[in-house]
Amino acid sequence: MRIANVDGRLTIVTEVGGIDVERASGGRYPADPAAVYPRWTEFREWAGSIDDTVDAVPIDEATLRAPSPRPAQVFAIGLNYGAHALEAGYEIPEVPVTFTKFSTCITGPHGDLPIPGDAVDWEVELVAIIGVLATHVSPDDAWRHVAGLTVGQDYSERRVQTLGQTPQFSLGKSFPGFGPTGPWLVTLDEFDDLDDLALECRVNGEVMQSGRTRDMILSVPGIVSRLSAVCPLLPGDLIFTGTPDGVGSGRTPPVYLRPGDEVVSTIERIGAIRQRCVVAAHAVV
Repeated sequence: MRIANVDGRLTIVTEVGGIDVERASGGRYPADPAAVYPRWTEFREWAGSIDDTVDAVPIDEATLRAPSPRPAQVFAIGLNYGAHALEAGYEIPEVPVTFTKFSTCITGPHGDLPIPGDAVDWEVELVAIIGVLATHVSPDDAWRHVAGLTVGQDYSERRVQTLGQTPQFSLGKSFPGFGPTGPWLVTLDEFDDLDDLALECRVNGEVMQSGRTRDMILSVPGIVSRLSAVCPLLPGDLIFTGTPDGVGSGRTPPVYLRPGDEVVSTIERIGAIRQRCVVAAHAVV
């Protein structure tokens, strides 16, 4: 099943169009997509029982918004692919680094990406959305707490990220528009192998990143288990799970995004998100 945020309304995506959940449920579930995650198990049972052809209407991709628009927490895993760690100048870590992207950077799958500096980089990532409260869960039980998967971009302003004596990961990765997600949430039953998905990033049509999630150092269940041992993972929370090699800062010479560029990020069995780079209203000082 695919769940979308269509212009602020929770929508079930079918082959023939979208089904507005509030209308189809007679008000049992509100239109607000964020409201469904605390009721995820109940919602999934209801959604599995409806006729997926009734009242379906075409979806305009321009109206798609973030599948989880107001996450309480946004986690991100750095250096979770060995080849990316090496291109970034690090040894392959036994335990990947964890940081956060501030929730104000979360946006929908398609639209403009303001470029606030001269070192904005791309990082295509698989994003897990939490559907059931997770506290001290084991890796074997972790998938039960995930509502579904979506495509994300962990855009980064590398100069801001590296300001000071220690990296400013969270700050450099949280400018407006630096956390697009979508085009929708795909539930786990839609995947043949949850631990082996192809992901790709193209800039102006050129393949910059091409990898598979099987190459993660820490898998999604491992990430959920490790994070939930420290703090509760709440319904609607986002986990950016890391990026494969091929980022702009790892190239010689480095390549960064400029106004006019187009970035398309794709993950197998989920879909693609697309950003057009534009001049930011406020540049990095």
